[in-house]
Amino acid sequence: MAEEAVLGFLEKNEEISDSGQFAADRGIDHQELTNIIKRLSGFRFVDAQDIKRERWVLTEEGKTYAAAGSPEMQVFNAIPPPGISLEELQRKLDPSVFKIGCSQAKKNQWVEMGKQLVTRKVDNVEDKVKDLLNRVQDGEAIDPKELDALKRRKLIAPQTWKGYSIRKGPNYAPKRKIFATDLTRDNLLRGDWKDLEFKEYNFSAKGQPIEGGHLHPLLKAGLCEAEIVVRQQFKMIFLQMGFEEMPTNNFVESSFWNFDALFQPQQHPARDSHDTFFLQVPSTTKTLPEDYVERVKGVHESGGYGSRGYGYEWKREEANKNLLRTHTTAVSSRMLYLLGQQKNFTPKKYFSIDRVFRNEAVDRTHLAEFHQIEGLVCDRGLSLGDLIGVLNNFFLRLGMSKLKFKPAYNPYTEPSMEIFSYHEGLKKWVEIGNSGMFRPEMLRPMGLPEDVRVIAWGLSLERPTMILYGVDNIRDLFGHKVDLSLIKKNPLCRLGME
Repeated sequence: MAEEAVLGFLEKNEEISDSGQFAADRGIDHQELTNIIKRLSGFRFVDAQDIKRERWVLTEEGKTYAAAGSPEMQVFNAIPPPGISLEELQRKLDPSVFKIGCSQAKKNQWVEMGKQLVTRKVDNVEDKVKDLLNRVQDGEAIDPKELDALKRRKLIAPQTWKGYSIRKGPNYAPKRKIFATDLTRDNLLRGDWKDLEFKEYNFSAKGQPIEGGHLHPLLKAGLCEAEIVVRQQFKMIFLQMGFEEMPTNNFVESSFWNFDALFQPQQHPARDSHDTFFLQVPSTTKTLPEDYVERVKGVHESGGYGSRGYGYEWKREEANKNLLRTHTTAVSSRMLYLLGQQKNFTPKKYFSIDRVFRNEAVDRTHLAEFHQIEGLVCDRGLSLGDLIGVLNNFFLRLGMSKLKFKPAYNPYTEPSMEIFSYHEGLKKWVEIGNSGMFRPEMLRPMGLPEDVRVIAWGLSLERPTMILYGVDNIRDLFGHKVDLSLIKKNPLCRLGME
């Protein structure tokens, strides 16, 4: 046995200086000996030191040339003394040999490459490349410059050999005693259990890590020493601010609620298939509130409530098309419509957090599907100042106090503002949301009173999480390219709630 050979040799000798030579002298497979050494080292029977030796070996191309000769030599040998046409020479040789060989033979000034004829410039040549390759194969010492030339031609490659030098360890014994790990029925029947020595148990040792599920960063958070989801923390912020959650269980929405009800024109670029995922089955919606549809059609075509409208022919077939919702504002339009149907108006604060889909190019900060957080306040006499105040309050609770607002355009809000927060990882201001006041052209057809205003804002769940975690590429946070070690090892994310 390899183990007995190692322990027996060390009983009379200080050291095994080279495990490779030791294995070769005794006819032992070196890989088997390596496993034995690792086991003995683990029990501290031996102390092992790594040995590494680098040597050069021939690549497959190098082996071919060591046997058949270098390409330049094959080209030289293929040229008869009178010369040969380039076409005929090419037919006589392998394409790769011809290409490499002609270049090297010309470089060595062995041949003259004419337009019509290839001739020898010398009578005899020595194939130094073949000789060097054979010397490398035999393990002989080669001049470093010549080795470098072979390496550049990719005819040789470095190979690292790993072995061990071995000495006696603190627990060395000429023979390793095998300790029992189990007390079996056979031990009891034979009575040999009295003579068994059992392996000691380490009760302080940690067990194997459990390969169970791990929470994704979007679902990881810490609050009051309890682990809750980031979405839940956003929900708690909204609830603390007096908001009610809207139902968002329908990923599929009609173009009417997603676009038309929001006073978004039917020729708007966002409705094109380049930005929206339309459904083939079912391709259209079955029911819409007809009286409300007529009012929406009228405000699109002719305007109203101080607006001139868009002045185009509104088409019902466009409004009927089903799609994967591009924003949760489609849910907001449904909720505001229901609010407008009440006899006595009641102010409301609504929020939603759910998935939306957009057919757009993926980059460091954009994905085709993501989670949108949306909040809105519907009340009498609201202004842009109220919107800015609510946004500052909301984002401060997330721990983001550095905010900037930039004027923007949205078909369904006026005025509109983009929201920016400073990203410490990217060292720049990053857009985290959009906001505005819903237009009268959207609210009045719903039946809401004239003095009622709606302020609203939306942001992705991913971008604030990127800022809080310091992630600079959204694909590292969400999607099929996420590193699993990130999922397992990232810390809890505590939002800066106040």
